[in-house]
Amino acid sequence: MRSAAAPPSPPRPVAAQLLAWYRRHRRDLPWRASREPYGVWVSEIMLQQTQVERVREFFTRFIQRFPDVAALARAPERAVLKHWEGLGYYRRARQLHAAAKQVVAEHGGEFPRTAAGLRGLPGIGRYTAGAIASIAFSEPEPVVEANSRRVIARLVGHAQPVGGAGDEPLWRIAAGLLPPRDPGLFNQALMDLGAMVCTVTQPRCDRCPLAATCVARATGRVAEIPVLPRQRAVKQMRETALVLRRGARVIVEQRGAGEWWEGLWDFPRAAAGEQQRIGDRQLGTVVYTVTHHRVTCRAVERRLARVPATTTPRRLVSLAALDRLAMTAPGRRIARLLVAHEPSD
Repeated sequence: MRSAAAPPSPPRPVAAQLLAWYRRHRRDLPWRASREPYGVWVSEIMLQQTQVERVREFFTRFIQRFPDVAALARAPERAVLKHWEGLGYYRRARQLHAAAKQVVAEHGGEFPRTAAGLRGLPGIGRYTAGAIASIAFSEPEPVVEANSRRVIARLVGHAQPVGGAGDEPLWRIAAGLLPPRDPGLFNQALMDLGAMVCTVTQPRCDRCPLAATCVARATGRVAEIPVLPRQRAVKQMRETALVLRRGARVIVEQRGAGEWWEGLWDFPRAAAGEQQRIGDRQLGTVVYTVTHHRVTCRAVERRLARVPATTTPRRLVSLAALDRLAMTAPGRRIARLLVAHEPSD
C-alpha cells in the first residue's frame, strides 16, 4: 500500500477528452485571438495574481497603445505605468518594460522560443515561461497555476500540501499528461476546466470530461483537495492622507524604492502622531488592501501658504493634471473624493 506522502502516479492519458471539451466550451478571451508571442506574453504577465475578468478590461487597451514589443520598449516608463494603472502589482509593469527592452536589444525583437530562454527575461518564471513556450511556440512545456493545480491534484488524488516546493509532484504529472501535439491548447484547456468546472467550491463534477478518471471524485475527497497553505493573517492599519493645497493646485509625491506602488504618484501621508489642524477639511475615507494589510485611510484637505521643502520627489499639479499621472489605487480614489468636493461652476 502506498504511503500518504508518496507522489501519486500519472493517470491514463486524458488529452483527447479534455481537448474535445475545450473545443466546445473554451472561454472567449481577447488574447486567444492570436498565438503571436507578444500578445501571449503580455496577457500572461497581466494574469499573474489577477482575475481573468479584470485583465480582459486592460489587455486590448494596452495592446492598442503598445502594439508590439518595439513600441513597448520605446515607451517611457511613466506611460507604461499609466496604462497599467488599476491592475496593481506594478512591479510586473516595470519588468514587462525591462523585458521588452531586453528582447529588442539582445534578441533583435524576437522572443526566445524555449522556456529556458524565456526565463532569462525579467518577470518570467517557471509557469509564465511554460505558458508562453507552449501556447506561442508549441513547445511541450507543462503549466501549474491555481486552476491547473486544482485539476491535476484532484485528478490524481494528491492530498499533500501544494504551493512552492509542494507543487513539484504536480509539475511532473503535468509534464506526463502533455500530448505530443497542441500542448498549448492542452494547457489552456486545463486552466479553463479549473476555472469553469473544477472550481474551488461547488465543482461541477457531473459536467467534467475527466470525471471517470478523477481519483478525488472516486474517493469522495473533492472538497479536501488540493490541500492549500494556511492564509496569512491580515494586519489592520490606519493612516491619514494629506491633500496639501496651494490655490487651485495640490501636492503629490512619488513613491520611493521599496515602498508599495514604487514610482507611482500619491498624496503625502501624515506623520505618525500628527494632529489635525484648525481649517483642515475632511474629504472622506478610503479602505484598501495590499500585501496582507487592510488600510483605512482618512483623507484631509489642508490649505498651504507656501509649499514646504522636502527631499521626497514632489509635484504641484492642477486637479485636471491628476488624470494624466500614474497614481496609486488609493491615490486615485482620494483624487475622486477631492473632485467630488469641488464647488460646481
